[in-house]
Amino acid sequence: MAVARQLGRQPGAEDLFDGRMVQDVQTHSAPKELPDDIHSISIADIDSRYKYLEVVAPCLEGCHSSPMNLLFVTLDQFRADTMGAAGHRLVRTPTLDALAAEGVRFARHYSQAAPCSPGRAALYTGTYQMNNRVVANGTPLADRFDNVARVARRCGFDPTLFGYTDIGIDPLTARGPSDPRLDGYDGVLPGFAEGLRLPEDQRPWLAWLESLGYDVPSGWVDALRGEPHRPAEHSHSAFLTDAFTSWLAEQPAGWFAHLSYLRPHSPYAAAGEYAAMYDPAEVDLPIAVGDDLHPLHRAMLGIDQIAAPTDEAAMRELRAQYFGMVTEVDAQLGRVLDVIRSRGEWDETVVVVASDHGEMLGDHGLLEKLGYFEPSFHTPLIIRDPRRPGGHGRTVEAFTENVDVLPTICELLGTVIPAQVDGLPLTAYLDGEAPAWWRDAAHWEWDWRYVYIGADAEAWPRDRHLEHQNLAVVRTIGAAYVHFGDGSWRCFDLAADPTWRTTTTDPAIVLPLVQAMAGWRQEHLDRTYTSMLLGEQRQGRWPQLPAA
Repeated sequence: MAVARQLGRQPGAEDLFDGRMVQDVQTHSAPKELPDDIHSISIADIDSRYKYLEVVAPCLEGCHSSPMNLLFVTLDQFRADTMGAAGHRLVRTPTLDALAAEGVRFARHYSQAAPCSPGRAALYTGTYQMNNRVVANGTPLADRFDNVARVARRCGFDPTLFGYTDIGIDPLTARGPSDPRLDGYDGVLPGFAEGLRLPEDQRPWLAWLESLGYDVPSGWVDALRGEPHRPAEHSHSAFLTDAFTSWLAEQPAGWFAHLSYLRPHSPYAAAGEYAAMYDPAEVDLPIAVGDDLHPLHRAMLGIDQIAAPTDEAAMRELRAQYFGMVTEVDAQLGRVLDVIRSRGEWDETVVVVASDHGEMLGDHGLLEKLGYFEPSFHTPLIIRDPRRPGGHGRTVEAFTENVDVLPTICELLGTVIPAQVDGLPLTAYLDGEAPAWWRDAAHWEWDWRYVYIGADAEAWPRDRHLEHQNLAVVRTIGAAYVHFGDGSWRCFDLAADPTWRTTTTDPAIVLPLVQAMAGWRQEHLDRTYTSMLLGEQRQGRWPQLPAA
């Protein structure tokens, strides 16, 4: 199936990309016209990712021309393996399983950072942490970055948020030092309208519970811990679903919505009947702590909030509650999809389901999302495009990443991909194809400088120890290489032991991974102005210039 589908009209000068008119990739002379034979060009005809991005992608600049909808869902802290479609023997996820059967499931999909703000910055902007530099909950995202909401708005949608994005304001755009948006990181990604905003304190949900007569705890964490004692129809996820379905009832065709569910994020307490859905005695125990521990791993095991319970009964109960949260949010997503079907819009709605990061769930003695271990970063991705039946029911085993989501949405909307993007469009896989030039590894980063920020502000620039509090991972089929900011490293032999407990120093395994990581970083250096040359000919990709 051709990558470039007929979009209904030829692009015109009004089509914008990243705030600029779409230009020919070689000259600044005129907007590019769709060549007559573009619809016959297949991924198989393109021999490199670079040629694809520079030759085919610029021909896709016309945004959608007929009423269509896009539902972009994030399920916070969702492990890729806790789905029936992924082969889990216990967890029931009928909605996600059915969606995978009607769309494409990406089995080796990875988030690029954790916790929430870093993970979402990569997801929303299509950039690695080394470029967007959101390294913690509280790090601002620079306003210069394009994002999924801005792309949708340029395409004529009114992209509307239900939930949260955890993207802090760029301080250079604040209305002075007293701007209240500087007081937290729970801002809304620029470009989104607010259908239901759930800030860090979750006040709208708590107020709703109070209106129903509940005696609500003062903090949102305690309120979530109380979910097993309230019916599921009054859960946090149900509240968000109710808000979206009420909004949707008033919308004409041609909507774009981002549903950002908090669950299955901790605390580990499922709502209503879902709290008792899984018998702890039937729950598998996590991967045990290994013998050869890195100092970072050993330090994390000493922190109460992230050290997993050592009591077996407590650990089984915690995992059973997490599984209950997974099934409950799956059911809420099912309500959403049922409403879309009842409106007769199922075949006019693209659905994208992803997560910002994973969850350790006791593996290696840890909870939450942190460090270098795979469970913190291996996440689900399911995409259903009713216009692309060639890939329906397919499971993709190639390595894919959250930075691929934005360029994919760009192509699904028929608009070009911003120059900042580090990821690659997944549209070939949605068409049932398998590009030969695809990546052979996944990458992620984790940064813990937030622990030290503010302690020695006067020491910079001579003391650069903050810049050493990070790591990067390259993970292939058979091995994983972790490089730490202080220059140390660790390599796991996954062919010998897929549980990440067996290290290797074999140069035949380690050296290719070190070289691959160095090449990955060089390939993804910022390219904002690197594809243009000043001069009378205006060569390359130029931004839209200000009026004289």
